Amino acid sequence: MRISVLTMCPEMFGDFQKTPLISRAMISGRLRFDVTDFRDFTKGSFRRIDDSPYGGGPGMVIRCQPVLDALQSLRDPQSHVVILSPAGTPFTQAKAHELAAREHLILVCGHYEGFDARIYEHGDEIISIGDYILTGGELPAMVVTDAVVRLLKGSLREGSASEESFEKGLLEYPQYTRPADYKGQKVPEVLLSGNHEAIRSWREEEARRLTRKYRPDLLRK
Repeated sequence: MRISVLTMCPEMFGDFQKTPLISRAMISGRLRFDVTDFRDFTKGSFRRIDDSPYGGGPGMVIRCQPVLDALQSLRDPQSHVVILSPAGTPFTQAKAHELAAREHLILVCGHYEGFDARIYEHGDEIISIGDYILTGGELPAMVVTDAVVRLLKGSLREGSASEESFEKGLLEYPQYTRPADYKGQKVPEVLLSGNHEAIRSWREEEARRLTRKYRPDLLRK
């Protein structure tokens, strides 16, 4: 799989590419990850990518020319272009699975007051990671990339992702490891019993309990 990021802050992705999940996927060949600075596509010596909005108003707007020229340099028939914006549809685990099946993702990061509206016409979809405002789309691009790459075959141990939160519409059940007793805080006896059916039942009920407590909206869905 290939993931391309269009951004005005390519330096933010240097350390991101060194994180274990991403670096292992790149080394193994499962992932090709590249970053393009759309400032390189500006015309003139000042590399200006933003301007004041027509009609007036605060802030600056990213111009369409450098972004669309950069996008054209990367796009091919297999590309799926995602524009990251708070105006988009919410990012979910189901969407991560959908994007993981793509051959080439292009993630377009906004900044300032946002994009010239003509840029949106060139995306295949618009995605938001939540109902709040960030300085730019770089952190959302990392969130989407991490969520997608961990679903690629070979990125995680076989079966380790199937019980995680949101995979089955519930939060994940509590997990414990050694020691079995830490200063009086004990691991539930059922997990030490060796009774796999009892453990499965306990985990299912705990997943529902935690979902009722922290995310009752998931149960309503």
